[in-house]
Amino acid sequence: MELRQLQSFVTIVEQGSIGKAAQKLDVGTSALSQQISKLESELSTRLLQRSALGVTPTPAGLAFLKQAQLVLRHASQAVEAAQSSRLVGYVSVGFPPSTASILAVPFIKIMAERYPDIKVHLVESLSGNLVQLINSRQLDIAIIFSQDIDKNWFLQPLVSESMFLIANDDFLKIYHLEDYLKLGSIPLKALAKLPLALPSTNHGLRKLVEQQQIELNVTYEIDGLSLLMNTVSNLCVATIQPGSAFINHRHQHLNFLKVVDPSIDRTNYLISFPEDELSPASLAAKAVIRSCIHDLIEQQAWPSAKKVE
Repeated sequence: MELRQLQSFVTIVEQGSIGKAAQKLDVGTSALSQQISKLESELSTRLLQRSALGVTPTPAGLAFLKQAQLVLRHASQAVEAAQSSRLVGYVSVGFPPSTASILAVPFIKIMAERYPDIKVHLVESLSGNLVQLINSRQLDIAIIFSQDIDKNWFLQPLVSESMFLIANDDFLKIYHLEDYLKLGSIPLKALAKLPLALPSTNHGLRKLVEQQQIELNVTYEIDGLSLLMNTVSNLCVATIQPGSAFINHRHQHLNFLKVVDPSIDRTNYLISFPEDELSPASLAAKAVIRSCIHDLIEQQAWPSAKKVE
């Protein structure tokens, strides 16, 4: 099996046609067909389904496609590494909004300092969306809030965050919660029936809050962290978010009360391809993520966060 065969197969699937793939690769249609036939013969299975509308991958072809794309990607990175005395490559990393608000900038800064020749693609999206991007191999690494993933992926718990009730001054006065400011915390039962702005029901944080034995009054469903925090700042509504969510919103005169009795805690998990499939650039990025988290917790810059051993 040759890299040329893998490239031909991937291009055919992407183009949906042997003819179009031949034009893109600047080879003859007959030669390209022969490459695929030889590849299918070596694997003893059919990879492509041919029809009048073009070609589509068979189930075996889909499974082979993911691995072929990975091999080609690593081969390209190997060439780049061989041509440079420094670690080079590309890594795509996904952070959920609340985690990105505290971790993204330190991560980018350290990557730039330690590995200036690694290109970093950073994606901010909801945890569930990041899982989908990992599954489709559009991301190398991501931080998510759920252990419910494919068993083939690498999963490591990183940090546990406590949840806070976040509200402006008017909200605390109207609902007679000012006394909790002195304590810096609020019992879980006091949240019952308070008007809340929370992410929609498919969001991991919403599911975590709904697991608690209290009656929620969700007035607004907002999936964007910035919009959510601005809503809480300007309207008479509260939200429940981790400490990382208000790092960039202290100037908005919001109050942050840790939820206690019992506390609500959420774990950040690092997810990636299996370790033996990761490029050197991806391994470097994972190390930087863990280093950043360690430093933030040591410097007490991540409110109520605890490293998970």
